[in-house]
Amino acid sequence: MDRHIPFETLHNFRDLGGYPAADGLRVRPGRLFRADSLGKLRPDTADWDRFLALGIGTVIDLRHPWEARDRGRIPEHDSFAYRNLSIEHRPYDQPSLTPDVEPGPYLSARFMEVAEDGTKELAAALELVAGAKEGLVFHCASGKDRTGQFAALVLGLLGVPDEVIVEDFTLTELATPALLADWRARNGGRSPAWPSFGRAPEAVMRLFLAALRERHGSLDAYVSQALGMDVEALKSALRARLLEPVPTGRPEPVLRRATPGDAALLVRLRDTAALWQLARGIRQWQPGEKTEAHFVDRMREGEVWLSYSGGAVTGAYELWWDDPAAWGPRPPEAGYVHRLMTTPHTAPPGTGRALLAHAEARIGAAGRPYARLDCLSANSRLRAYYEAAGYTVVGEQRAKEDGTGSPYAVTLMEKRLGRDGT
Repeated sequence: MDRHIPFETLHNFRDLGGYPAADGLRVRPGRLFRADSLGKLRPDTADWDRFLALGIGTVIDLRHPWEARDRGRIPEHDSFAYRNLSIEHRPYDQPSLTPDVEPGPYLSARFMEVAEDGTKELAAALELVAGAKEGLVFHCASGKDRTGQFAALVLGLLGVPDEVIVEDFTLTELATPALLADWRARNGGRSPAWPSFGRAPEAVMRLFLAALRERHGSLDAYVSQALGMDVEALKSALRARLLEPVPTGRPEPVLRRATPGDAALLVRLRDTAALWQLARGIRQWQPGEKTEAHFVDRMREGEVWLSYSGGAVTGAYELWWDDPAAWGPRPPEAGYVHRLMTTPHTAPPGTGRALLAHAEARIGAAGRPYARLDCLSANSRLRAYYEAAGYTVVGEQRAKEDGTGSPYAVTLMEKRLGRDGT
């Protein structure tokens, strides 16, 4: 489920595998990684063993040489080659920015500076990715800006859609608290002056991709004209090395009831789903809205279920036995499905429907004839999904409360169940 590979000292180490790409293929897992500073790794530690086990043959350090010198570089090892390619030529001090600086316009402008200044280094880094025979990782300090920009170039050349590139950039949001904690530890406990330090809002990458195309016409034209590379040969090499067919015949989902020990996992799953939505312009969920306490409360007052496929988490849902905030006072005639979510790009097709069918079976087994749910009134895509699953619109609640004092409108949907819950 989680693209972040767990380390004790690294917080933003991710596998880029699994993303949809050109010609109906996907990015091959276990071949291309992005990370925060690998200078934090130390030999003879569990983190070092975990890193070596990934089979990485090339490490690209996108930081300035002084960063590698003063803050440390990855220890040397015979299993991989190390290259320091500093793509950023005009350093800037993010922690000292004033609160009025908007991250989207500001950071996207810095990305464009890198795109114009760092052409030699970017071309060299792309050649390394295209020619690598084993796994490859590239990193900067936090694994967000320079790393995110280079990831966007590689993913774009692989034919990964813009919304997925944006989504990949925003996943740093899951690591932001740990990155901030590290910064405070290095700086005597004080906090950055810029509230957006360590953040990765979708507007940054969206604006950068738009600006790059406005200036150069297309990503291909940028690579050809600004980087001076044979773009067709580069794409062919990248795709031959990094793309594979989408697997078929994946195992059927297995569901189990969640326990309080799963609360952190559920928060992570929901925040990942929220970032997926935001990258596509869907404003239904925001990261950080639901805490572990929320999911523990739902387990106590109703049910929460997790879905697995091949041993990996692929989704979850909540089942409530009443929902007065959306539906008002009602007799005990329905179950209410909430937070139906699947893991982006890794859940097998049909996982959402399988979760919904499981919820309906649970409702039917409780002797209740209706399955009910609601979705944001502005989310026509989600409404169509539920209509295709047999739900009909039965009303609208124009001022549902979310617990924060911010009312919003939801569409109320209902499905009459058969005796067997279908």
